[in-house]
Amino acid sequence: MASVGPSAASTQPALPSGPAVFKTIPYAFILPEIVCGTWVWILVAATSVSLPLLQGWVMYVSLTSCLISLLLLLSYLLGFHKNSENWKVLDSLYHGATAILYMSAAVLQANATINSEFGINAPLNYQLNCAASFFAFLTTFLYILHAFSIYYQ
Repeated sequence: MASVGPSAASTQPALPSGPAVFKTIPYAFILPEIVCGTWVWILVAATSVSLPLLQGWVMYVSLTSCLISLLLLLSYLLGFHKNSENWKVLDSLYHGATAILYMSAAVLQANATINSEFGINAPLNYQLNCAASFFAFLTTFLYILHAFSIYYQ
């Protein structure tokens, strides 16, 4: 007679719902990702965009990832996941792909920062672009941390 033990699904940690999202390590990164990504978008929008192709991609990545992360946070807060294992896979894939996109955006923003050192309103644009580059790399790091921590959980 085979012994009945706990199934593999029951040994996995439960996905958080409600305020517990902010206390659980991989999911606690979502709010800082949204805040830092919003700062990237605001800082790039505040500059006189001298390289629209480069900074347009930065704004697209930051705004899109902020909105999708906000929807993901709301779905965790409201408990739409119903503790399904598919949500972990979705979360890991989303944050991994977004980390790659954000890394490309951060590098392009750093290039735009270097190019904005000498130009119209150079001191102000350079400082805003430096801050945007910093927050872009910080947001990239947060997305990488989230992707790996959810993967190794």
